[in-house]
Amino acid sequence: MLNYPVKIIVAFGEAVNRNTKISEWLLNNGYPELAATASAILTSKRAHNWLIKHKYYHLAAFSSALYDDENAYEWLVRNEYKILSLMVDATKEDQKAINELKTKKLMVFYILSSKIKNIVKEKKADLDDYHKFNV
Repeated sequence: MLNYPVKIIVAFGEAVNRNTKISEWLLNNGYPELAATASAILTSKRAHNWLIKHKYYHLAAFSSALYDDENAYEWLVRNEYKILSLMVDATKEDQKAINELKTKKLMVFYILSSKIKNIVKEKKADLDDYHKFNV
């Protein structure tokens, strides 16, 4: 994630918050992997599969780890995706991860983690409510 300009990371956060115009902009302006990651975080299997097909394994693992996939989380750690694993931890309100993001002046990732945390909580609640299942 450090390879992206800050404005692109901010745009990614907006895409995670369901801003479809920003998501389309990412898709059409050289950042399709971030548009797909935002959709994967919003539980799109199609987007998750796209990430894998196009070899964005780290972003696919990140989106899975957010939903408690321990294998995906361990893969991130083992392959030294430090920022992504810290963000997963921060979404789970791990104070050590939050402090590390803040003290290393990675506030954009802390803020992004906070946005993602809210989305993940909402999506987990949807998954627990059988009335919201698509049949």
